[in-house]
Amino acid sequence: MAYVNPAGEFTRDQRYIATRITADGRDGFPVEAGRYRLVVSRACPWANRAIIVRRLLGLEDALSMGIAGPTHDERSWTFDLDPGGRDPVLGIERLQEAFLARFPEYDKGITVPAMVDVPTGQVVTNDFAQITIDLSLEWTAHHRPGAPQLYPEHLRAEIDEVNKGVFTEVNNGVYRAGFAGSQEAYDQAYQRLFGKLDWLSERLAGQRYLVGDTITEADVRLFTTLARFDPVYHGHFKCNRSKLAEMPVLWAYARDLFQTPGFGDTIDFVHIKQHYYQVHRDINPTGVVPQGPDLGGWLEPHGRESLGGRPFGDGTPPPAPKPEETVPAAHGAINGR
Repeated sequence: MAYVNPAGEFTRDQRYIATRITADGRDGFPVEAGRYRLVVSRACPWANRAIIVRRLLGLEDALSMGIAGPTHDERSWTFDLDPGGRDPVLGIERLQEAFLARFPEYDKGITVPAMVDVPTGQVVTNDFAQITIDLSLEWTAHHRPGAPQLYPEHLRAEIDEVNKGVFTEVNNGVYRAGFAGSQEAYDQAYQRLFGKLDWLSERLAGQRYLVGDTITEADVRLFTTLARFDPVYHGHFKCNRSKLAEMPVLWAYARDLFQTPGFGDTIDFVHIKQHYYQVHRDINPTGVVPQGPDLGGWLEPHGRESLGGRPFGDGTPPPAPKPEETVPAAHGAINGR
């Protein structure tokens, strides 16, 4: 598979399945506990958002989760982590099977996160940006007591504005740098990325969270990129003006979120590194996965409490993850590598 655009600037294919799962079922897929399966990979930053939001809102009992392996081929993500290489609920080996079950001639990307209708085995949507919003707004009947307001109405316009810039310059910006096929395209992506990171550092220097005084959708979206910055984007994608650990405000902000229940306990650094270094062979032909960086710093005190703020607002932290959904200790930051 080739990811680098030889013509220059990388452009992300954003032709996602726009079908939505809603409380009123207007697209033909009403919210129902136990009906859908959220398919993710812990390696993917877009899927990681859905994992975090599902945890924070306490949707584990209403919405099951299938975890694909950290790597994939040109066909799709596979369930090689499960016994027999099949998802135990959907009974499929490849996520591609769920897409083709609904669209036999499907010719776009087989991406995670994806919501699959369990009774039919058909994909419903892979629109990652809308999935997390709908988990907040459409699945309220199944939220846990004390679930936080991640997309509160009075802050939505500001959250949307912040998210737009973060997506363009940071979430997707690291890919624009990493998959650039010309010096000019890379230089432009690099400057735009670090310009936005500097802007974010200034914004967060005086406030604990991106919008308002509690964790919102905006923090979830930025966090998943920051968590991957030093392990993969700094070296693999040549985003190397500074490591995250060398940007004091953003590093403290990221550690604050990492140490918040529902964030760091979803991060699998081993899967993250395996995915990027083994899948992107046009960038890393050998497929060798680096040993570093040292990850112990994620657990160091961050000092962000001094800025005030209430992580969950009037809500409460989520409980510990279910045993079957717990990231192995050796894949996290506890062992420092």
